[in-house]
Amino acid sequence: MSDSINIKNKKANFLFELSDKVVAGIQLLGTEIKSIRNNKASIKEAYCTFVGKELVIRNMHVAEYFEASYNNHEPKRDRKLLLNRTELDKYYGKVRTKGFTIIPVRLFINNKGLAKMEIALGKGKNVHDKRQDLKAKDDKREMDRVKKEMG
Repeated sequence: MSDSINIKNKKANFLFELSDKVVAGIQLLGTEIKSIRNNKASIKEAYCTFVGKELVIRNMHVAEYFEASYNNHEPKRDRKLLLNRTELDKYYGKVRTKGFTIIPVRLFINNKGLAKMEIALGKGKNVHDKRQDLKAKDDKREMDRVKKEMG
């Protein structure tokens, strides 16, 4: 069950240099976890920010649960991320420095059935860095193709 739910932010590695990855819990409503278990969530446009002393994820889309009653959740509401105080203070200090932001990298269900979010500290890449990444990716693809033809 838990292996099938693995929602990734594919653009994160392309747009940001990622470091300091950590896994955080998410405070969810009942209809939200059911919708995530049905693979009806997206973190493409999501980002993390501090509201007071708490870390929240914004713009994460969790589709409304089809079988819910009128008590359904709002699809793009702010959701609190669950980290201990030392981790929060560390991230808060780094986010205040120029150019750093907290990016959600992966949303998954762990072995106990709880929704977890892998977040990372990211610094925006320049245009030439993105070009180098694309060139390296193309070179690797070409090498793999040549290896496959040879062997």
